[in-house]
Amino acid sequence: MSAVVPGLARVLAVSPHLDDAAFSAGALLAGLAAAGADVLVVTVFTGSVPHPTGFALACQTDKGLAPDVDYMALRRAEDDAALSALAVRGRHLPLLEAPHRGYTSAGALFGPVVAGDEGCPRAVEDTVGEVLDEEFGGVVDLLLGPQALGDHVDHRHVRDAVHALAHRRGLPVSRWADTPYVLRAGADAPAGAPRRPWEGELEAKVAACAAYATQLGFQFDGEAAMARALHGLPETFDPPLPAA
Repeated sequence: MSAVVPGLARVLAVSPHLDDAAFSAGALLAGLAAAGADVLVVTVFTGSVPHPTGFALACQTDKGLAPDVDYMALRRAEDDAALSALAVRGRHLPLLEAPHRGYTSAGALFGPVVAGDEGCPRAVEDTVGEVLDEEFGGVVDLLLGPQALGDHVDHRHVRDAVHALAHRRGLPVSRWADTPYVLRAGADAPAGAPRRPWEGELEAKVAACAAYATQLGFQFDGEAAMARALHGLPETFDPPLPAA
């Protein structure tokens, strides 16, 4: 059982995208795993789409990737490496990211839910619930998910799904402050209480986040800037986690 946070032997972290859990809560996840907890990161929106077009295609070509690259397969491989660095388990769900669900511009990702996407939170809840049953017999000591700082629609959907799943199953839940959104000028202050990582946890987190090579320039202006940002940033959870 983990001594990092008392009583947490089984933890399910629900990540919208292939990097969110590591960027936002990687130190905690690494610490829990090192202390003996069974930690599973389930990433929701990881499905590949052959021959993407429009804004969905631009999401990969603007990162220097050719149109014929399977962008999500590349990102799933990055995530495998990142989770290995954290020493946690991972599962990738086949739901599609917002650019493949009718969100046709960067601005649209942070606006109202588009027609036809209203049922996405329930689909996320049902799919994650199936994983919860398969992996943990329906019961965990903590369910983690995003606060949805920044208002990205995929983060909002996962936040709502995690809340609903915790309510329906009677599970303890906490939500992380979304990184890198929490670092951006004008960002809303995160709810909850900060947790300062231990040195070993932080080293594991930075090593894990370095695996997301396709994202570091876009999200942090490069690997060195990512490391500097994460060294100065506590991980914040709402409700606060019990003290060790």
